Amino acid sequence: MSKRDYYEVLGVARTATDGEMKSAFRKLAMVYHPDRNPGDKEAELKFKELNEAYQCLSDGQKRAAYDRFGHAAFSQGGQGGPGFGNEFGDFMSDIFDTFFGDARGGGGRPGAGPGGRAGGGRERGADLRYNLEISLEEAFTGKTETIRMPTSVTCEVCAGSGAKAGSKPKTCPTCAGYGRVRAAQGFFAIERTCPNCQGRGEIIEDPCPACSGAGRVTRERTLSINVPAGVDDGLRIRLAGEGESGLRGGPAGDLYIFLSIKPHPFFQRDGADLFCRVPISMVTAALSGEITVPVIDGSHTSVRVPAGTQTNKQFRLKGKGMPVLRSRDVGDLYIQVFVETPQNLTKRQRELLQEFDTHGSQADNHPESAGFFSRVKEFFDGLSGSGRA
Repeated sequence: MSKRDYYEVLGVARTATDGEMKSAFRKLAMVYHPDRNPGDKEAELKFKELNEAYQCLSDGQKRAAYDRFGHAAFSQGGQGGPGFGNEFGDFMSDIFDTFFGDARGGGGRPGAGPGGRAGGGRERGADLRYNLEISLEEAFTGKTETIRMPTSVTCEVCAGSGAKAGSKPKTCPTCAGYGRVRAAQGFFAIERTCPNCQGRGEIIEDPCPACSGAGRVTRERTLSINVPAGVDDGLRIRLAGEGESGLRGGPAGDLYIFLSIKPHPFFQRDGADLFCRVPISMVTAALSGEITVPVIDGSHTSVRVPAGTQTNKQFRLKGKGMPVLRSRDVGDLYIQVFVETPQNLTKRQRELLQEFDTHGSQADNHPESAGFFSRVKEFFDGLSGSGRA
């Protein structure tokens, strides 16, 4: 079965800009994504077809080849018609590497209208990254953080055009505003980035003195970041359009906030659950008692320790953990106790412990150690009996 036209798959015109294709792809991808259509084979095939079309048309080189030769430009099985064998794809790759080496991922194309690149020479600004470290308490409650960072913003003098006041960019005479020029190569018509305007389709003869023709300047910006409750270490927050301003009035990039959480002196986190290791005295472990433990919300609570509690015993405090991001659920707090061996004993304390050890029953007071050493004795007795045999 023959492949559908890539433009038809995306539902856009052949003159569509990169932004229009991206928007169309996103809308259709949400409709046919396998996660939204479990078990639907037809939706899965449409999603694959959609992805293949967008991967081709979103690449400047591949789109130029597709516009010129259709699906035959990428055929490896001799489907390009007479004269196109299995070497067609390799041959085309060599040609494009020669003439498009500097144009991958950008530049205009024939039929895109004056300016070549969407918007007449405008280029999208770069995405920016900001590392933000917060405390576990701030991750619990959420917060609004104010940050200051240097970035490129639209030049106010020329309003982003890059041209001096009273003038404006002119259409490139070399490429007539298309951003690309053609070169004959045998029976092929090969396109490459215009060397005069570098693919912008426009030239600035009288640049703005404030930005030197770039249409943007560097300034320090102050931004307010909303950190929601329940965020975890490594979470990324995207602020659309808050990145670097585009060249010559192009759209701004995005700002990505990467969160990290400082180590806490009491709590260790596992998802929404918190763990707190608490020491208790030998007397409390043996006779029972209550201990006061901290809670992440800044309060404290009491935990009843039963008599005979052993090291690593855990007590669960339901709903005392971290909130789950974008949910009403809350994790739990686990208190893990360990029995602390007393140090720096007085003479009387030593005498009392020795008296306890002398008069107490090993099996009753220390059942685990009594059972362990009993099994050890049986083990060695068995080895001894085997040797005599």
